[in-house]
Amino acid sequence: MMNDFAAASRATMQFLRQRLGFKLWMVTRTDGKDWIVLFADDNGYGVKAGQVYSWAEMLCSRMVEGAGPNIAPDVAREPAYASAQIHDKVTVGAYVGVPLRRADGTLFGTLCGIDPEPQPERIRDEQDMVVLMGELLGGLLEAELSGTEAVRKAERNDVDSTRDELTGLYNRRGWDMLAAREEERCRRYGHPACVVSIDLDDLKFYNDTQGYASGDALLIRCSKALKDVTRGSDVVARMGGDEFAMLMVECDYFDAQAMLLRVQETLAGYDVRASIGMAMRKPGIDLEESLAMADAEMYRAKRSRKVLN
Repeated sequence: MMNDFAAASRATMQFLRQRLGFKLWMVTRTDGKDWIVLFADDNGYGVKAGQVYSWAEMLCSRMVEGAGPNIAPDVAREPAYASAQIHDKVTVGAYVGVPLRRADGTLFGTLCGIDPEPQPERIRDEQDMVVLMGELLGGLLEAELSGTEAVRKAERNDVDSTRDELTGLYNRRGWDMLAAREEERCRRYGHPACVVSIDLDDLKFYNDTQGYASGDALLIRCSKALKDVTRGSDVVARMGGDEFAMLMVECDYFDAQAMLLRVQETLAGYDVRASIGMAMRKPGIDLEESLAMADAEMYRAKRSRKVLN
């Protein structure tokens, strides 16, 4: 095994393919209703890293529930597996799967393999070995994820020179650098993330009627509000002029909705009026695309506010 989760996953899948055969081996991540392929060793199914499937349809979901065994040489003989919806999409004759868990016992994903043909009964004898491989991968994963906060702190220190002088937030260059590093983690571990785009409604009015010092004060109030609602691992940036952005790391849709409400309430508490857009980063939509989507939603909100006013 290697000391890197990605490299170790690939080495594990290659070893299992050589040991047990099977046309497809995968290391996956579960995220709500989604089952995300992080790494794949595919020889016939056409599965690639980044593809997303329904968790409820997968044999792995039933394995994790304890409804089916870790190794099924002939899935047709396992009622829990034989009735799975995945059979409507692909041919599965044999299955191997073990959970990948965090140190606290929560499910991260699975290490699994499938083949279109039933396999000899003797592959059941390999269960202890496959379970051990899953535990080793889980331990390596936990070590990497546990060190993520230290890595993020070091990254923030590296880009401290990219701060906006007025607000103390990161500027666009700092945002681009940190977002690129978070995107790498999202791809590697299947982390969800949320991007928020914020545009102040009244900056020009303050500058024109009360002077630039008043406009600067508005920008500072906005930055303080955004700092109040974000965690140390998140990224908050002044993208330029009256535009701000937030990157909420390892944030699923439900957490994102709650966070968006806090942003709105906190901005109001600082007497800041703003138009806001939000988008989720998920497989197939990277952080750069998520920012563009959040921007588009923010501009729609701004146009609606102007119509109402």
